[in-house]
Amino acid sequence: MTDEKTGKRRLRSQDWFDNRDHIDMAAIYLERFMNYGITPEELRSGKPVIGIAQSGSDLTPCNRHHVDLAKRVRDGIRDAGGIPIEFPTHPIFENCKRPTAALDRNLAYLGLVEILYGYPLDGVVLTTGCDKTTPSALMAASTVDIPAIVLSGGPMLDGWHEGDLAGSGTVIWRSRRKLAAGTMDEEEFLQAAMDSAPSIGHCNTMGTASTMNALAEALGMSLTGCAAIPAAYRERGQMAYRTGRRAVELVLEDIRPSHILSREAFLNAIRVNSAIGGSTNAQPHLMAMAKHAGVELKPEDWQVHGYDIPLLADVQPAGRFLGERFHRAGGVPAIMSELLDAGKLHGGCPTVTGRTVAENLEGRAASDREVIRPYGEPLKERAGFLVLKGNLFDFAIMKTSVISPEFRARYLSEPGREGTFEGKAVVFDGSEDYHRRINDPALGIDERTILVIRGAGPLGWPGSAEVVNMQPPDHLLKRGITSLPTIGDGRQSGTADSPSILNASPESAAGGGLAWLRTGDVIRIDLENGRCDMLVEASEIERRKADGIPPVPADATPWQRLYRKTVTQLSDGAVIEGAADFREIAKTPPRHNH
Repeated sequence: MTDEKTGKRRLRSQDWFDNRDHIDMAAIYLERFMNYGITPEELRSGKPVIGIAQSGSDLTPCNRHHVDLAKRVRDGIRDAGGIPIEFPTHPIFENCKRPTAALDRNLAYLGLVEILYGYPLDGVVLTTGCDKTTPSALMAASTVDIPAIVLSGGPMLDGWHEGDLAGSGTVIWRSRRKLAAGTMDEEEFLQAAMDSAPSIGHCNTMGTASTMNALAEALGMSLTGCAAIPAAYRERGQMAYRTGRRAVELVLEDIRPSHILSREAFLNAIRVNSAIGGSTNAQPHLMAMAKHAGVELKPEDWQVHGYDIPLLADVQPAGRFLGERFHRAGGVPAIMSELLDAGKLHGGCPTVTGRTVAENLEGRAASDREVIRPYGEPLKERAGFLVLKGNLFDFAIMKTSVISPEFRARYLSEPGREGTFEGKAVVFDGSEDYHRRINDPALGIDERTILVIRGAGPLGWPGSAEVVNMQPPDHLLKRGITSLPTIGDGRQSGTADSPSILNASPESAAGGGLAWLRTGDVIRIDLENGRCDMLVEASEIERRKADGIPPVPADATPWQRLYRKTVTQLSDGAVIEGAADFREIAKTPPRHNH
């Protein structure tokens, strides 16, 4: 629709503020904005109204610096001729929210959809950082489909502990083993953790936060080079300003998520995830984002399009370095440049820059080949996720980039049976059961044992918890055995270096095969053929079903009850059933409120 006064395309916000057919409603919408100093001339000018979805707060320390970055976003919006409107989003803090922040992703998504749809916003800057702030924001932007752009908050500066790099999260998982083995005391354990968090920003490892912000850039939803700039660097404020300016231009050019988030863009993201050694949490989050974007992404796409991609980024937990050096080496654009030159990216995909992926990557080669390897000289070949199935589940993934030489030698290198392993299962119902019994000698856990945890999925926890990266009992750690094969229907931290089989779907609480597994059963893991099975007769499995599904905790809050009634499985993205039916809803203006 064209505005009669200006001859320009009529913006969405004008239906609120400059509606001559409903001047009484325009008065209602305008009136209260006046009480803090905005003028009616501004709001009725036809200038783009740009929302700043503020994810930073004292409850979200990884994103808290967005409170200050928003000032530079505002400057950029104003200088480009727009009007900034900042508003809060639901806080999501991975480290602290109990029983798991996974509950909050769908809740934050719902809240942001209602804001973007129901308020007079022409475009939005999505401030992201901590793990689930990125997928929840992009899920909502796709549902509403107004012009949107991601501003990542960036990782912390590199952490150091006693002269060694201390990566957030990763140092905790590695120090747990030392604590259990008796080579580190509790005070040193705490100090190592504190030393890994030296500044503002999210995890400085390639955990879920760095992964999801990298994938937002790979999808084309942030400015080139945005994802990896450390939070404390001056360039982060400069990126905030440029993002604000570009948000206005996106509205004027009418570039929306639906123009960018194609199947090819999501396949690009899968390949980038493999090359950076990205988090296993990328799988449910990308699946959720694709679903809300109306893009068909299949569980097997992770193996078909991602498994053969080599590991190029030497960044913890799969490598050695941390976020600062990764950024200085060229960051995400340098990784994508390697993939593009190798013919592994769709270079023609459009992006929020207004240019294609290939155009954005011109002159973006890596500057530090110790951190970002050439495609032909990777840290590891075939570094993507293996997709597994069997009578324990229909779908699960295994992150191959963190398989250590020791793990491969112990479990995957038997002559004539390479990639295949059998072991006795020890089954835990939830993490409380694991912590209570892992050191029980009666379990007979040895280096051939497979640790299994269930009741940790979207229904069982509820929300799906990062508990699958279980460490061995103390007596094995003292012998130097730092990891055992682990399987679970939950997730694991993106900062963990455990080659677990996880995100198993359907989960135990939904009647998946893990519900019928018993301690002492033998499990065969066959990576070559993508199988994971309990070696139990089908008739015996049917008999066990009479015992019922292992119990899970009762709902503790109203949202937990709603979540459990609506959530799908991790293989599907753990989204709200039916929510993906709502797409591009901004095309139809909401009804007036009086």
